[in-house]
Amino acid sequence: MSSESLRNTLDRVAEWERHHPPRVPHPGRPPFRSLEERVADRITTFAGSMRFVYLHSAWFGLWILINLGLVAAAVGGLLQPFDPFPFGLLTMVVSLEAIFLSTFVMISQNRQAAVADHRAEMDYQVNVKAEAEIAKLLALVEALVAHHAELASPEPTGPGRPPAAPPA
Repeated sequence: MSSESLRNTLDRVAEWERHHPPRVPHPGRPPFRSLEERVADRITTFAGSMRFVYLHSAWFGLWILINLGLVAAAVGGLLQPFDPFPFGLLTMVVSLEAIFLSTFVMISQNRQAAVADHRAEMDYQVNVKAEAEIAKLLALVEALVAHHAELASPEPTGPGRPPAAPPA
């Protein structure tokens, strides 16, 4: 490979770069979250904490103690039972809470899935760009190897031609 062939390879790579500009946008800031999404994230974060478990354990325990009449007996009738056994009101309140909590969890998961999809798309674009850069580098390295191999190989000797002198 002559230096002209090396120049042709470099020109081809430069031409390739003109036809295939990078398309990977700057990731920028995360997308703006609406008030509803921020509220859903906060509720989901709280509902997934041990503080939530402790608070609900205390609330259910106090509800049951009041409605079994144990608090009224201990304090002298201050808090009378308002939801007798089998605690129908408590069951309804817990069911409604479960419905709303599951909705908030789904809202948060949908938003997180959208963020993950965006990250995956950005990752794909970076991989495509890296693959293109690697292909260019491979072409350049092959051209350089061929060029240096040609420079290092001795000139062919024919009849009547003396062997080439070794490089100094």
